[in-house]
Amino acid sequence: MKALVQRVSSASVSINGSLHSNIGMGMLVFLGVTHKDTTEAANYLACRCAELRIFEDAREKMNLSVKDIQGEVLVVSQFTLYADTRKGNRPSFVDAAPPSQAEALYEEFVKILRQQIGDARVRTGVFRAMMDVQLVNDGPVTVMLEDKS
Repeated sequence: MKALVQRVSSASVSINGSLHSNIGMGMLVFLGVTHKDTTEAANYLACRCAELRIFEDAREKMNLSVKDIQGEVLVVSQFTLYADTRKGNRPSFVDAAPPSQAEALYEEFVKILRQQIGDARVRTGVFRAMMDVQLVNDGPVTVMLEDKS
């Protein structure tokens, strides 16, 4: 499981031209699931995201987590994080989990993240939907997290 985390001052997801969800200061998490992932991986990665210290403290050091700043999180499913581009010009997605497995683990990740930082502070996209994602990357700060396996 992979999470591409971006520190944002704002982010939103629109579907078919209509705003679905949006956040202010916090993190946009693009979540990729592979076929070997488990609920343990989802739990581990959700806790890592909640505790990731990418926000500045009073001394302008990245010492604060999204929990510490009472920030928000927008989680968007992103199977393309498992793109294999080693051959040819068209990416292969054979390492991405099948949709039923990926959706269950995506939902588990969101559930654990909500337990960690609060239900009202976690928003999502729509699994398997074509989404327009807008963000203002703060910093810019972008970090890739992966589970332990």
